[in-house]
Amino acid sequence: MLVITFADGLQGEIDILERMRGPVFEAARTPEGFANVEVDAETGTVIWPGGADLAPDTLYERVRTGTWPHQNLAARPNAAARTAPGAIRCVVGEVATAL
Repeated sequence: MLVITFADGLQGEIDILERMRGPVFEAARTPEGFANVEVDAETGTVIWPGGADLAPDTLYERVRTGTWPHQNLAARPNAAARTAPGAIRCVVGEVATAL
C-alpha cells in the first residue's frame, strides 16, 4: 500500500500489488524490496531499484477514480494537461511493507 500525494494536492492510498507484474517487479514484491520505493526526481513517479516503476498518470487515475484505467490516457481529451512533464508528481507519504 502506498500513500501518494500528487502536485495538484490529490491524495490517496493505492494497493499496487496487482500492477506489479513481471520479472522487473520480483524484488519489489518482497517486503524488503517494496520498502525501497522512491520518487524519481525526473519523472515524478514511484520507482524501485532494478528499474521497476509505475506510470504516474496511471497512479493518478487510480486515486482520482478508484479504478485502474483501461484506456490509453493519451487518447482522452485534455490528457496532455494531466501527463505533461511536471504535471503529475508523486510524493510517497507512507509505504506499508507488510505484503
